[in-house]
Order: sequence, then C-alpha cells, then structure tokens
Amino acid sequence: MAAAGDYDAEAELARFHESRAGVRGLVESGVTAVPPLFFAPTVPAPQAPATPPAFTVPVVELSLPRADTVALVGAAARSRGFFHVTNHRVPAGIVAAAARAFHEEPLAASSAFYSLHPAGSVAYSTVPITQRRGVDAAPILPWRDSLRVRFGPGEPELGSLPARCRDALHVYQRLLKGFGNEVAGLLSEALGVGAGRLEQKLQPTRVVGSLEHTDPGLFTVLAQDGVGGLQVRYHHDGAGGGGDGDGGVWVDVVPASCALLVNIGDLLKVHIVTVDLVVA
Repeated sequence: MAAAGDYDAEAELARFHESRAGVRGLVESGVTAVPPLFFAPTVPAPQAPATPPAFTVPVVELSLPRADTVALVGAAARSRGFFHVTNHRVPAGIVAAAARAFHEEPLAASSAFYSLHPAGSVAYSTVPITQRRGVDAAPILPWRDSLRVRFGPGEPELGSLPARCRDALHVYQRLLKGFGNEVAGLLSEALGVGAGRLEQKLQPTRVVGSLEHTDPGLFTVLAQDGVGGLQVRYHHDGAGGGGDGDGGVWVDVVPASCALLVNIGDLLKVHIVTVDLVVA
C-alpha cells in the first residue's frame, strides 16, 4: 500500500477522466472507500443562528389575473430574489425522468458522451466543483455525474441520446422556452420596462455556477427535485441572494410540489435597485 505522501492527485484525476465512467463507474467497480479526489477541505461548521429566521419563498400563481400576478412578481423580486411559480404548464418531474432514462443506459453507452469540454449540445461528466489551494492543485470532484444539455440558440442536437431521454428533453425545451418568455414579460411589467423589452435592455450573458455564488444573468429557472439541498443567504431586512456579501444566514429553500423556482440574477438585481432609487 502506498504511503499518503506518494498519492499523486493529478495522475489519479487523469486516470479517472480517462476511464470515461464517472462516479457510476467507481460504484459499479465495487470500491469500498471514496477516493481522495472527492474529499472537500475541512472547514469550520457554520454557526446556527440563535433564533432561526422566518424565511418563506413567495409563490406566484400564474392562473391569477395578470395585474395580480405582475404585482406578486415585482414584490417577490424586490423582497427575496427567489419565487416559486405554480400552474406553469411544465409537467412535474420531466427533467428527472429524462436524466433517469439516460443513467439507466448501459455504462458503455453513457460513457460515449463523457467530456469535460463539450463541443455539442450534450455532455456527460463528473464536473469539478472547485479548485484546491495552489494553482497546480487538482480540483475537488463531486460525488455525482452530470448530464449537461445546452438549449439554444436553435434546436439542440439530441439525436444520439436514448429515445426516452431525447423525447422528454425536446418537450421540456419547448415548454421551458414558453415559461421563460412568460416570466420575462411579467418581470418587464413589474419593473416598468415594458413587456418583451427586458432582455434587449440589459443584454445578459448566462453562465452556470455550482458553489456559493450569484447568477450573473437576468434570471435562472430551477426544476428542483424532492431531495432539496438549495440554500440562499437570507438577511433579516428581507434581501435574499447568493454569497458575495457579509452578514445574513444560509437557509434551506424547500422544494414546492409541482412548482418551478425562479432566481433573480445580478443584472436584474442591479436594475431593480436602480429603479427603486429613481422612484424613491
């Protein structure tokens, strides 16, 4: 058995990715211990507040009259930065069903999509989630594999995916595009920009984060599963959001049945603050 000092993280990382099998491959190989590549640095446990804050995620009901829905969206965007949307016409569990269909394929079939640098619409990999201390240090890997599908512009190239997965994702893309347009219109009206002109006004770029972060675009739509795990930093003055400031406490965002979660991004937060200052 090699001594701890002989462990070569870079070599282990290279072998792991070259296997194209991900975490699933490790599990199916019968490993009895989690490899060090997946160990997060030891950090002090956060101190729980003496009195847990009263935190709720606002709910926006799309079946209400338009004016009422616009008012709810505006209030939620300003007070929390997150809100659940119900009656959105996107079937519950459609994303989970697509992912399940992919992961139920034989390992040899799913490994064909393994890539850390996807060039097409689909990539499957164990995505590094942070960099260890030191420029040349190996990143930490999450104990999960991710199927990433890029929607737009245009139709995604999903022809090589299993039929069950491909069909579900095509339906999801079509419905989510309509949902995104509807939310953008509601936010436009709520902020006084004018329906349909929010994106042209702010010209966002979109990226995806995985650790403590804020989203830099207009807004992000999250289809939560029943497992949960999402947290937001809550300030007692009502402001919510990511982790780029001091103060506040981290609270759980409990999944709501059949609801989609909308997270207000940085570009829209800046616009909200600007509008509020002008109005004030």
